[in-house]
Amino acid sequence: MRHPPVPIAACLLLVLCPLPGMAQSIQRQEGRAYAAAGSTLLYRESHWLQGPPEAQSRLVLYRCADGRAFARKWMTPQGSPQTPDFNLEDGRDGYQEGVRGSGTARTLYTRASAAAAPVNRTLEVPPDAVVDAGFDAAVRGHWASLRDGKAVAFQFLLPSRQRLVPLKLQRTAAVTWQGQPAQQLQMKLDAWFGFAVPAVTLVYANADQRLLQFSGTGNVRDRAGRYPQVRVEFPSGPVAASAAELATARVQPLVKTCDS
Repeated sequence: MRHPPVPIAACLLLVLCPLPGMAQSIQRQEGRAYAAAGSTLLYRESHWLQGPPEAQSRLVLYRCADGRAFARKWMTPQGSPQTPDFNLEDGRDGYQEGVRGSGTARTLYTRASAAAAPVNRTLEVPPDAVVDAGFDAAVRGHWASLRDGKAVAFQFLLPSRQRLVPLKLQRTAAVTWQGQPAQQLQMKLDAWFGFAVPAVTLVYANADQRLLQFSGTGNVRDRAGRYPQVRVEFPSGPVAASAAELATARVQPLVKTCDS
């Protein structure tokens, strides 16, 4: 049976935080997801970041084109910056996926719908593992090697497949993105595992190693339950946000459809 493309985009399209220590600075960043070919706006993303890079928490609200939130993703520090805990919940049908645990043993879980039973599997996580948005920390940690054209290999925890998959990341070109000097990177499977994963193209700013654009299989499903090919853009950097704004985002109800 042919499986849909694996949403490894999840590793980039960031996450969030149950945020203790509200005295820490909070930042918000906005992204827009378009159809891979063209300018059709599919959904929006609002990201809240809190804490230092080595122990950063994130919250992401996925929003309909009109701004209503339909899914929420939480990320909390666990182990290295590359291996956070996270939980994604889609309010449209109750789908969930995530990773939790401590030490090297981590539990991957999924729930197909609000009415379905969760499916869990515990794995030993190797030192080079990456969990969800921890990929962003991996890029920054290997920035010098990537700039030199060296390939970086790592194991990515994929809850939807209940397994680790080997990925390889490598610089492909120096580019200018909306006037900003940047590096274009490509991420792809480092081996054949019996299912197809389209390559992902990433653009990171030279100045601060900030993700500017992601092109590949998204981590938000369409109406048919498939993971479409998307282009997600983050044209502006993070701005200061308030604790009250974050608290509201943490409990904002999720809509069951983006239809009017």
